[in-house]
Amino acid sequence: MKAIVFDTFGGTEVLHEAETEIPEPGPGQVRVRVRAAGVNPVDGKIRSGIMEAIFPTTLPAVPGGEMAGVVDALGEGVDLFKVGDEVLGWSDTGAYAEYALATAAVLAPKPAGLDWTHAAALPVASDGADRVLDLLDVKAGETLLIHGASGALGTVAVQLAVARGAHVIGTAGPANQEYVTSLGATALVYGEDLVERVRALAPSGVDAVFDAAGKGALEDSITLRGGTDRIVTTADFRARELGVVFAEGPARRSAARLAELAQQAADGALVTTVGATYPLADAAKAQQTSDAGHNRGKLVLTVD
Repeated sequence: MKAIVFDTFGGTEVLHEAETEIPEPGPGQVRVRVRAAGVNPVDGKIRSGIMEAIFPTTLPAVPGGEMAGVVDALGEGVDLFKVGDEVLGWSDTGAYAEYALATAAVLAPKPAGLDWTHAAALPVASDGADRVLDLLDVKAGETLLIHGASGALGTVAVQLAVARGAHVIGTAGPANQEYVTSLGATALVYGEDLVERVRALAPSGVDAVFDAAGKGALEDSITLRGGTDRIVTTADFRARELGVVFAEGPARRSAARLAELAQQAADGALVTTVGATYPLADAAKAQQTSDAGHNRGKLVLTVD
């Protein structure tokens, strides 16, 4: 099968297409014929080697942790799905490939009204948003500041926080202000004088901060909160030196929750924005775009 592989850590130039063996599912696993794979900022961090302490990687490696596709083969003991079922979820093996293995218990059925690219955009962002909002204990009536509100994670986090009854202030670039507003947040351009501009919008203060951007906003966030309490970042590696929680570790991977949100996305109740799609062979270009940041929604690889 065709797969995107890296044999050494480094920049996007280490990614290349290769022919690899089609994997065989083990007990509790299914093999999925991948139709679309999500491209996440963490993919580039793992490729560069800076995530080795958190996600040790055996080389050569295939990137990617989320996908949507068709069940192609069943491992021993799998009765949740049958061959031919359309699914979305997290992969056990790299998703930048024609085939990937996945634990059946963490896959959700793909609703008929949800296309492949939008299905692949959902697992990592929805899980990450839920996890951080729970860590922050966001409640109805509170004010939540989200940095990187126009990205794939921010897009979902804004909507889930609004659904909890929170007032969300979302920072993003000038080109994404209307987009962030459309998600239900009060949009704000990141950058200079951020503290003063946030205080003008929330004179009573912000109750919690979710940094999904990792673009140097933690100091301003600490000033706004008057300390490091109820600040979580998923992207800024200076978190520990500043005393801020870095939301790391394994995803929850709830198939039931993913199925619920996938149906909401299919019904139009949850916006999943695909910023750009790339063919599998252009995975390096996709990661270059991802590494640069400031993207609207999710970048997705399509696999024919």
